Amino acid sequence: MQIAASPLFVWFMLLSCGRIHQVVLARALSLRGPLLVSLGKQGRSSVTSIPGTKIQQPFAASTSLFGTGSPNGDTDNDEENQNILPDLPDAKGPQGRTGWTHNLPTEKSSFWESDTPSPVSTPSPTGAPRTGWLHNSEPTETAKQINQQQQQKTSLARHRLQQAMKEQQVNHRILTPPAFHACGDNRCFAVTEHVISVPLDRSQQQQQQRRRLDVYFTIVEKVTKDNADWLEELLQSSSLTPSQRAKDYVLKSKLEDANEMAVYLQGGPGFGSPTPMVSLGFSKEASWAASAMDQGYNRIVLMDQRGTGRSTPLTKQTLELQFPDLFLLDEAKEGEPSEEVTAKVEQAAKEVTDYMSKFRADNIVKDAEDIKEALMMPADEPVTEPRPWGLSMGQSFGGFCTMTYLSTIEHPPRICLLTGGIAPMLTPAFDAYTSLWKTCQERNLRYYEMYPGDIRRVKQIVQSLLKQPMKLPSGGTLTARRFLMLGIALGGSPSAFATFHSMIATATLSDDTVVFTRAFLKYMDSAQSFDDHPIYFWLHESIYGDGSDRNSPTNWAAHRAYEALAASNKEFDYQYTSSQVDDDSQPTLFFGEHVFPFMPEDFAELSGVGLTKVANNLASKTDWGPLYDGEHMRKVLSDGSCKAAAAVYHEDMYVDFDAAMKVAKRGGPLEKCKLWVSNEYQHSGLRDNGANIFEKLYGMATGGIRTPS
Repeated sequence: MQIAASPLFVWFMLLSCGRIHQVVLARALSLRGPLLVSLGKQGRSSVTSIPGTKIQQPFAASTSLFGTGSPNGDTDNDEENQNILPDLPDAKGPQGRTGWTHNLPTEKSSFWESDTPSPVSTPSPTGAPRTGWLHNSEPTETAKQINQQQQQKTSLARHRLQQAMKEQQVNHRILTPPAFHACGDNRCFAVTEHVISVPLDRSQQQQQQRRRLDVYFTIVEKVTKDNADWLEELLQSSSLTPSQRAKDYVLKSKLEDANEMAVYLQGGPGFGSPTPMVSLGFSKEASWAASAMDQGYNRIVLMDQRGTGRSTPLTKQTLELQFPDLFLLDEAKEGEPSEEVTAKVEQAAKEVTDYMSKFRADNIVKDAEDIKEALMMPADEPVTEPRPWGLSMGQSFGGFCTMTYLSTIEHPPRICLLTGGIAPMLTPAFDAYTSLWKTCQERNLRYYEMYPGDIRRVKQIVQSLLKQPMKLPSGGTLTARRFLMLGIALGGSPSAFATFHSMIATATLSDDTVVFTRAFLKYMDSAQSFDDHPIYFWLHESIYGDGSDRNSPTNWAAHRAYEALAASNKEFDYQYTSSQVDDDSQPTLFFGEHVFPFMPEDFAELSGVGLTKVANNLASKTDWGPLYDGEHMRKVLSDGSCKAAAAVYHEDMYVDFDAAMKVAKRGGPLEKCKLWVSNEYQHSGLRDNGANIFEKLYGMATGGIRTPS
């Protein structure tokens, strides 16, 4: 039968039924017409309408939680009702849509609001007095409790849906079963190889518009009685897909925080992390990572920064596939290129410039945060407590990334260690490079003091290459300036000078002539990193671009500094000094860690009209985003949430000492970071004696070692 539904009866229905039934009921109430309640044989009620009345909008607003479809995937095709849910995705289509993923709320839906409006307590939208006993009555305590419970359920559902959507986007995978390595002293370690998906550009609001990249990382963890069994099970379960393996790993790891995890931020930019057990040892005191394990950090995370290593690569080869128009002018054709082709190359160069600008430290540290979250146990309820990394180690450019971490991430790692990596954020790039050229000169003079016989040999080689450059097996060109770029190795390990001398001594067939050996020409292709790691060239000076008002544009700062020095002091002019073959008092100086606008002419993997335009676009870019925030650094290092210590190498040929000290002095952004200043090591100290340097810095950061004294 049918009876007219009184307002009190309607309220009773709304308060007594579940959330899903409220949605159905409210949709019915929103139709025009007085209400009729039909009572069926089983005592269940249904609501219909008669033309002439309309329910107030707050009822309709509360029905937007699940989109136009019901939780079981059904959709409502009643066009008259579409105005009730204006912000929901259109569920109509030529084919049925099933499952919760098809009917997800849009990002603007009220589903994501923290407080869902309640039909019981919604005020008049006009603010005017509301007439009638129902309008002016207060909700009962029971109604309030029911509303609170419903809101809690909605919040929990929202959280779980967000979590599921995020897991789907991150797409955590473990590529192969774990590998076990015995490292002596009853030490056994498991190595797992992971990949997650991250947004290329996090500034884009719409998830579906975000292009995504893969970021690869390796985890080295100590095998203990607590994890040995399930790691072994993971090894044996070869039938699992990479995604299943990752999910199994996370569930069995049961990580609720990252206090015992350390993340490594590699130097560069443009290089992947070291390979565990190959270039990073884990026997006792073999490396900084082995010492970190002994301090209780049971998982070391080695991330290949975006664009490097086994992450989605950024190379000439990948750009040829993604942006083919960039290379249209590189194909040899007779006559002048058409305006259309030239315009396509120009447009592609702009697109590639924008693409490359997303591979800097600001995104790298957010990738590290995504890695950390992907390894955590899914929380049943929203997490309110911060869960930062227990430790980060930043070498060289990794130290620059650490400073970006301290600047842009609300909860940076609890302990941050930097080695040779304090960014000169308070010094113009031109000034920093001018100082570094002088440090490089001093390093050259020390080399020649050890091997004075190389002074004339180097001049002979330079003069020969000025007259006749040599073609290299890779397709690049060995010019005098490219030969002098080998000097980047002079700032390395204690054996750097001896290794360098051996290279000079074996470069030619004999000491009497300058005829290069084929072995030396092959060596030149592998000795310099720019072909294999082109980010090292493209984005090298961008690490100084800190917002529009600091080093934007960088404008080939190292090259400009060299030109200025060579113009005022002939000791820096290699063309002049190499011509003075018999004057040992004026040796020809090798270059350091510098990039130059001429490099696309000499390196095959940097070459091309389009890529040269990109390199110049990056150098002239005036709108670099901010990387460093001095106030935020001071805040996180002062409130006790983060502690930091840094090794600063007095004769560092890569990172200017004076510029670093300006940042760390009293009143500077890193004034709370404890400094260990040393000339015992060069820039490669972490590789040369990582265990000792880690123990020193870790003790300083945690208070066990009083340095400075």
